[in-house]
Amino acid sequence: MAKGDVVEQNVQGGARVSAPSGVDLGGLILDSAPQKPGETVLRWSSRAHSIEEIDRELSRMWAIPKLVARVDGEESRHIAARTSVMNLVVVARRPEIGERCSATIQELTGRHPSRTLVVSTGDPDGPAWINAHVQAHCILPREDAPETCAEMIYLTAGGDAGRHLGAIVEPLLIHDLPVTMWWPGEPPFRLPLTAALLRITDRLVVDGASWGGDGLARLREMAEAMDRLRLTVFDFALVRQSRWREAIASIFDTPECVPYIRAVRRISVTYATHDPTGAPGSTNVVKPVYHAAWLASRLGLSIVKPLTPLSTPVSGRHRASSRPGPEPMHRGLTATLREGRSDVAVYIRPVMSGMPAGTTLRVELLAERRGSELRADVTAEAGTVRVRVWEDGVELLERVFRAARRTDVDLLAEAIEAGGPDPVAIDAIRVASELIAS
Repeated sequence: MAKGDVVEQNVQGGARVSAPSGVDLGGLILDSAPQKPGETVLRWSSRAHSIEEIDRELSRMWAIPKLVARVDGEESRHIAARTSVMNLVVVARRPEIGERCSATIQELTGRHPSRTLVVSTGDPDGPAWINAHVQAHCILPREDAPETCAEMIYLTAGGDAGRHLGAIVEPLLIHDLPVTMWWPGEPPFRLPLTAALLRITDRLVVDGASWGGDGLARLREMAEAMDRLRLTVFDFALVRQSRWREAIASIFDTPECVPYIRAVRRISVTYATHDPTGAPGSTNVVKPVYHAAWLASRLGLSIVKPLTPLSTPVSGRHRASSRPGPEPMHRGLTATLREGRSDVAVYIRPVMSGMPAGTTLRVELLAERRGSELRADVTAEAGTVRVRVWEDGVELLERVFRAARRTDVDLLAEAIEAGGPDPVAIDAIRVASELIAS
């Protein structure tokens, strides 16, 4: 048979595939059932144990540019060639995290095809080893269109290889395409392994609200890494608050409120806790701190005194009796900002709530100007944000914005679609870091 002749080979799923002779189709998966538009299917699955073998499997995956599936003797549509617009690297320290992230990424296959590496580490002792699972996930945009496919590489490195993930990841990237690194969990920003990965990254995606303790030490480390490595940071915790920020900004769209924009004297943020004491460190407070930092950055406020715990007074019962009783709720954190010659007090307070711990429940602003007082109250529910404003005790306005909470799929899509650095986010992260006491 001459080179280039078409032969038929059996593959998984009971289908037969026409392909140039001499091409090994091991790893190809075709299902005899018709594919539905919008449905993501697995088209390739193979194993590799070195960078060279991964490259070889990727080459084999796309070695047949016009692969034709033949089911029950009839030709089906062509399987599309590789389509990649970016590199996406997921650093998943545990397998279950990688699986959850992969499910999110697969929902974006048709919208943002990419080469995705889900990277984790194994046993750090012993000789270096790599175990990789190479896949292609494809989606049918519409009945008369070819499939759009994206590559997914699950890679675990152990031994000495696990301590040099940057050296493993870099040669597997598609050069000249941007690199987005999604790091669920807590990135250890000060470790050499992390620095090596971040140096090959254009955009870092994190969720500061998922970090342990109060999350503030990690937030400070991230801000330092952002400036040191000139990273673009996309924090789900900050982006989720965009509906709050739009609602707060709308307060000063009203002519009656405009004169108060430079007269804010108090910013109070209330957040949910599940700890009956509300003790510092018991609940992640990254999101409420971001609210205060964003307001400070937009209003041009300087920091006089960073966040410190408010003292919790001892209740009368505790003073009068030695019998044990419930501890009083901690009063939270406070900071002092400055606008011109006037101080602005910041309060971040915990409240027992059935909402997820660390969730912002309320943002309150107090402004004073020429003997008049403006008070604003902002709250949010699943699909709405409510704004109420009073001037000298008289209700000035009430607005309800329809704005649903966004899922991880929505947030990851936005992280990928974002063009360049967001100056508002950069300022908010920097000010948040300055608000955090050393």
